Amino acid sequence: MANLTKRDLVVRISNETGMVQQEVLNVIQRTLDHLTESLASGQAVELRNFGVFEVKLRKARVGRNPNRPEHDVPIPPRAVVKFKAGKEMKSKVMKLSQTIAGSGTAGS
Repeated sequence: MANLTKRDLVVRISNETGMVQQEVLNVIQRTLDHLTESLASGQAVELRNFGVFEVKLRKARVGRNPNRPEHDVPIPPRAVVKFKAGKEMKSKVMKLSQTIAGSGTAGS
């Protein structure tokens, strides 16, 4: 199964709404730009029935190089984006896991 790309979204929305693809692309890109700006300023982004994007701070820690485990590698603290799925998305994705479990083809 192929990944859904921004281009795929543009084509689908354009076909469904009759809007010109360039206009749809502009709307999607502006939406993503505003999401990015909000996250970059430390604000959480909540999209009802979809989920919440939050910026979390990872603590500094010590890592190990598997090729040279005797050497510690300091990993500095950094901000990361976390996503928590909303109720509707969770329930739809849960149906997929039930389908996969029923067919016995997990991971294929």
